[in-house]
Amino acid sequence: MAGVLREFRARRALVKVCADRESLGEAAGGHGAALLRERLAAKSVVRVIFACAPSQEATLAALTAARGIDWHRVHALHMDEYIGLPAAHPASFRRWLKEHLVAKVRPGRVDYLNGDAADAEAECRRYADWVAASPVDMCFLGFGENGHIAFNDPPVADFEDSQRVKIVTLDEACRMQQAAEGHFPTLDDVPRQALTLTCPVLLAADYLIASVAGPRKAEAVRQAIKGPRSTACPASAIMDHPRATVYLDAES
Repeated sequence: MAGVLREFRARRALVKVCADRESLGEAAGGHGAALLRERLAAKSVVRVIFACAPSQEATLAALTAARGIDWHRVHALHMDEYIGLPAAHPASFRRWLKEHLVAKVRPGRVDYLNGDAADAEAECRRYADWVAASPVDMCFLGFGENGHIAFNDPPVADFEDSQRVKIVTLDEACRMQQAAEGHFPTLDDVPRQALTLTCPVLLAADYLIASVAGPRKAEAVRQAIKGPRSTACPASAIMDHPRATVYLDAES
């Protein structure tokens, strides 16, 4: 595959190291497109979870540019959202998903987590019912600097979580990452709580495609690949998924 420098197994997952962020996106997006075409050839509807983060931009750019995908038969699920943040806010993940996916390919159905719902617990139950409606085929995700997947930070991550969607208090390291990436002017502006799909939901997807770029993610990558399966680095659980592919750039 063009742009892939080397690949190896980390427990059950396949890890591919790419030259840079752009080649990472092309490889991960191309892989995702091939899987979508394969699934759509066998099923009437394909359900996909999408993360919303800078690490996903190159991957989704390649995915949405790919040909031969009947997006009308793709149902998109939203991974996480800040509590109290309106959909129009520049840092809203609903806004990000609309700009980077929905506006480009128009999936047949998109259901967003409503972070500014009047009753956050009721919103968790509503979205959990939608998640449980049928199996998830694919999940595009990344690693947080603290190893989180979605907003399952180390203090709240649970690989056996009984909930599908829950309210979480964000770890300080997670909030610092959001501010450092320019999503918010200062740390104080970053919301302290969010709605998130839980670890079991993400890990139950038939295929996982993780895009992890940049030097700030290197320590999380090291812990995920070389450390034990532990909620101290939630991304470590990806390495036990039999159909997970982790795409790294040289810096991560």
